Amino acid sequence: MKKILFNGKVYVEKGVYAQAVLIEDGIISAVGTDEEILAMVDTADGENEAAGCEKIDCGGRTVIPGLNDSHMHLLSFGRTLQKAKIDDVKSIDHMIERCRQFIADHPDRVANGMHALGWNQDTFTEGEKRMPDRHDLDKISTDIPVIMERVCGHMLSANTKAIEMLGYDKEVPKIPGGEIRLEEDGYPSGIFTENAVFVVNALIPTPDKAECQEAILEGMKYAVAHGLTSIQANDVGYPECKGEGAFDTYSELYERGEALVRFRHQNLFDSPEEFEEFLCSGEREKKVHPWLTQGPLKLYKDGSLGARTAMMKDGYLDGPDNHGVSCITPEEMDRYCEIAVKHGVQVVTHTIGDLAMNETLDSYEKAFIGGKNKLRHSLIHCQVTDRALIDRIADNDILIQAQPIFMGSDMDVMKQIFDEELVSTCLAFGTMLKRGVHLSYGTDCPVEDCNPFWNLHQAINRRDINNKPEGGFYPKECVDVETAIDAYTYESAYCEFMEDVKGRIKPGYYADMTILDTDIFTCDPLTIKDILPVMTIVGGKTVYER
Repeated sequence: MKKILFNGKVYVEKGVYAQAVLIEDGIISAVGTDEEILAMVDTADGENEAAGCEKIDCGGRTVIPGLNDSHMHLLSFGRTLQKAKIDDVKSIDHMIERCRQFIADHPDRVANGMHALGWNQDTFTEGEKRMPDRHDLDKISTDIPVIMERVCGHMLSANTKAIEMLGYDKEVPKIPGGEIRLEEDGYPSGIFTENAVFVVNALIPTPDKAECQEAILEGMKYAVAHGLTSIQANDVGYPECKGEGAFDTYSELYERGEALVRFRHQNLFDSPEEFEEFLCSGEREKKVHPWLTQGPLKLYKDGSLGARTAMMKDGYLDGPDNHGVSCITPEEMDRYCEIAVKHGVQVVTHTIGDLAMNETLDSYEKAFIGGKNKLRHSLIHCQVTDRALIDRIADNDILIQAQPIFMGSDMDVMKQIFDEELVSTCLAFGTMLKRGVHLSYGTDCPVEDCNPFWNLHQAINRRDINNKPEGGFYPKECVDVETAIDAYTYESAYCEFMEDVKGRIKPGYYADMTILDTDIFTCDPLTIKDILPVMTIVGGKTVYER
């Protein structure tokens, strides 16, 4: 089957544009002018359909390569769409009201407990700007466990019922790589961080395969409606998607032809031994569908800024002795990296703080091949950097899977917890690109919305979704539109070792592209956040149209 897109403004690469694209069997076979491409097929009136060629008139609209989120959590996002919405609550009381209403409207969904994700005390505009505790959540319910997870996923609040079900009302254990915060009398406050989050979340029954698949498809529908054609996601390894059959949750969707995007697994494991067992099982080599691929080992090194659990060399202004939470020891990370290099597997690691990144780089460098980062080990997030750390990243050719969209949530927080000199080199994605770092864009959704145009807006303008602050947050780190799109397409493909077949609109590349309702290259940059696709194409197949 052939398909032609014509009468468009087709972005090929920096400074290079075309008008038309010829697609054959899901692959781009030619790019050029309307005259050149239309001449390649029989376009006589009435013969087009008979010739098996679909023609799409772009109406002068802009066409860009399909956007590729280099790190998110698709299953978690899909499940979040099915839960109480708390990502926009203005206060603790607002969250309590929203959740009580959800229980009243959907009693079947909370029969065994209630979980939601999204609150952020730093963005509360009413009442106290603090973390909710068990006393607050008891106002939602005392009959079922209530678990409200902070937007970052590195901290949650639980009600008294949840604490009692865990047995922590009688004895509070030590959780390696996690924290249970206590009240003055030693009773749990209801606030849990890092690895303790997993323990508490286990109180909520995990969804079955069909429920997971329904959530994944809901997430995919949202993704393609916002121009995403590829997703690299860390889903496998979380409680709702682990163990035998975890990968089948995805492979069945692709085998049935229901999946809408290309998907690359980023896999989490409970121990180096479990990781090695997986590599020896043959699961990684299974080829299910060309749109579904196995990817890197995913590790967590530290927490988040909002939870004050990111690992910091010099601590925080509001807690100089707090150096964050290490989710994995250097020795354990060394072992993971040793196994990964033995089997030729890429490693990607969640790192927010400067101490976390330096310790992670220590482990990476030990696992280099011939002194080079040939497996393209990556740092996910890479938020708090000084100039020496940026140089170390660039000199060692470390990939960065960045989230410019974090700026909106964290720029004010950073000013409160770090000195100005350090803040000026945080989220320094423009500087990293100038130093030649391979830097891709993702959203960490559902931590942030996976709408790529909100993400592009913050990379290009260094302003939040409300266009604040005036002039931008350290505007020297702004990037131009073409650079930002390349980071979301070509560089995200580079993370996957697929830059030769994905991320460009060129002959030989996958026919993944998005037709936009606005010319992103010429519009007012402050309106980029409002752009939406009119069509999303994956492998030559139209997966979304409006």
